[in-house]
Amino acid sequence: MSGLAVVPVASRADLRDFLDLPLRLHPRHLAVPLLASTVESWWRGTSPHPEPVELLLVRDAAGRAVGRTTVHTDARLDARLEARSLLFGATEFRDADAARALVAALEARAGGHAQLFGPVALLPNQSGGVVTSGFEHRGFVDSPWNPARVPATYEALGFARWGESDTWVVDVAASSAGDLTSQDEWRAAGLRLERGRRSQLARLVPEVLAVLNRSFAALPYYTSITEQEMAAATDGLGHLVDEDLLLLARDAATGALVAFVLVVPDITAYVQRVGGRLGLLQQLLLLATRGRYRREAVLIIQGTDPDRQGQGVLTLLTRTLHAHLATGGYARLRSTFVGRDNPASARQFQRVGGRPLHGVTFYRRPLPPPDATTARVAAEETP
Repeated sequence: MSGLAVVPVASRADLRDFLDLPLRLHPRHLAVPLLASTVESWWRGTSPHPEPVELLLVRDAAGRAVGRTTVHTDARLDARLEARSLLFGATEFRDADAARALVAALEARAGGHAQLFGPVALLPNQSGGVVTSGFEHRGFVDSPWNPARVPATYEALGFARWGESDTWVVDVAASSAGDLTSQDEWRAAGLRLERGRRSQLARLVPEVLAVLNRSFAALPYYTSITEQEMAAATDGLGHLVDEDLLLLARDAATGALVAFVLVVPDITAYVQRVGGRLGLLQQLLLLATRGRYRREAVLIIQGTDPDRQGQGVLTLLTRTLHAHLATGGYARLRSTFVGRDNPASARQFQRVGGRPLHGVTFYRRPLPPPDATTARVAAEETP
């Protein structure tokens, strides 16, 4: 690692290098940059994440950025993992030397922690992970993409896979338009179907969040998120929402939300084109051209209240969704990752002809005792 230095992101110029690094390392048509506004909120300390986020760069002897990562913690995730974890995310590296430099920097900051865990941005259920297969297929918003060399690099550094999962893709069948659920089916289930409205998105966030947190509470990677985190994650979605693809199932008697699905037009190509920089001008241009992105869609989140799981509610919502996708002219639906330990969720895609797109994993690495860490870092920094 001679000539490499790991430094905090301390200036606007550093932040630009942090944002631009994946644009230089990866083909633009495959990788999907994180939104610059999100990264900047981490750097400024204005994100709703409850604990500080440090941004690091690896620079070579010429001062060029060749690696990056975040360093952060989250007590909620520690409780889920049953281990104090130093988390890393938004991680990119040019080669194995840059990766080793990043890991050494993480270990140097890891006093009192039992393991390194990531890449997460900033939690496993928000974004992150490493693609382990399907490298030839492009990523999409809220999903990772990386070259085929990356898993082997982590594993050579002693990281083990954790929480393997898959993203999914479904080719929307034109015939789905004729399979629209009937009011009688909804009444028989004791439910009523409701389409979400763009104007109601802010009001719906707390209601949707409550069902989301309850529905995924049993999954080992899922960390309950706050209203502030949910609001930040959905900020700006209002003008993108196709109201036919925000579907809510409510109890017919009480009106309580039972299940929901949120699918949005896939704007990945636009995010790639602007390098993740969705400022006001770029948002206005996207709004003006959003009709171009009505051929493909992304399933962002869905959930069913645990008391109503296994009762066919999600099947009704899925049929309705696919009928609306077909009627709206969408040809393809992609979904963010589904854990391989969650076959019930995978079956919903299999039933409509879906197939895994990318294998995805997180990585964990137990940390050595403090004295061993100090000796190792000193050895690696010796010219």
